[in-house]
Amino acid sequence: MNEVFTTKRLCRAGVIAALYVVLTYAFMSFAFGPFQVRPAEALCILPLFFPEAVPALFVGCMLSNIVSAYSVYDIVFGSLATLLAALGTYCIGRISKRDGVRIVLGGLFPVLVNAFAIPLIIVFLFGDTGTYATVWTAYFANVGIFLLTQTVWVYGLGAPLYFAIKRLWKK
Repeated sequence: MNEVFTTKRLCRAGVIAALYVVLTYAFMSFAFGPFQVRPAEALCILPLFFPEAVPALFVGCMLSNIVSAYSVYDIVFGSLATLLAALGTYCIGRISKRDGVRIVLGGLFPVLVNAFAIPLIIVFLFGDTGTYATVWTAYFANVGIFLLTQTVWVYGLGAPLYFAIKRLWKK
């Protein structure tokens, strides 16, 4: 990420972070917890195009998680998971120029990182096992739920977003 941060890129980063927060807060009743309705995750595809999306997603996630029931754990570790996922997506964008590969591999990072990291916060750090008998059952049940929800948002909304940006980029 050695590109220069111009005023345009700084503004774009601010817009991405703000969009992440607004999209998360718009669905606040369903945006936190094991089954997340968080369309903001579609924005995780943006590091394929914009290096400034990496810190923007981190900041947007951090600001969104301020109201999380999982408190400081989600603010710190949830945001770091988003940062790690965004860095992975950015690297795929630098390596591959083929649309299908970029979407599939770039989207894997936010899906997998969040699916395995966020349940760690919920189950092990916060101690919320829900109705499950053991912490491991709770953890892997949450992993499955996050795999499903992240896949829906990252690929279901992120892929159309990818092609919309690509189409705009060509104009």
